[in-house]
Amino acid sequence: MFTGGNLETNCYLIPCPEGNILVDAPEGSATAFEQKKVSLLLLTHGHFDHVWDAASLASRQECPVVMHSVTQDIVNDRNLLRRIGLDLEVTPVTATSFLSEGQITLLGKTFSIFEVPGHCPGSLCLYDSQDGLLYGGDVLFAGGVGRWDLPGGDRDLLLAGIRSKLLPLPPETVVLPGHGPSTTIGREKTSNPYLQ
Repeated sequence: MFTGGNLETNCYLIPCPEGNILVDAPEGSATAFEQKKVSLLLLTHGHFDHVWDAASLASRQECPVVMHSVTQDIVNDRNLLRRIGLDLEVTPVTATSFLSEGQITLLGKTFSIFEVPGHCPGSLCLYDSQDGLLYGGDVLFAGGVGRWDLPGGDRDLLLAGIRSKLLPLPPETVVLPGHGPSTTIGREKTSNPYLQ
């Protein structure tokens, strides 16, 4: 795991039989993983703090980039940040291919992809049933959920997606979120105030 940028955004390097997947690319991640081979960059959603180093990292590592098709539209919108009051510009990155909900094999490892919008359109969670890990992006946190007050946000959609797609996972599943400490599905199911 590496945590970077002003919003302390987490990213995760997943070892697979055919290389390493990096989940998200916050500020500083391109440098942090210079000594590691990133074979594939997977973006959970298009918010700037998760894609800040995506273009740089993809260029340095010469690796493919996968995301939801909606995420490509968000990343390409150079005026999005200014419209929400942030004087920032992130270099767009182009997807090699798009992900959608369902089971997929990436670099020789099988994952389930869950589409859980509400924090951001096109938000994806990556579930590794073999190792009992959920790479949750900004959908589910320890004691919280993703904010829904940004463009495209929807509280009801977010909570419904978490309840129907994530909470049915085994309670011992470790949630690796986009911000803050890890948690488990069981802990959030019983104690997360947004999900009671």
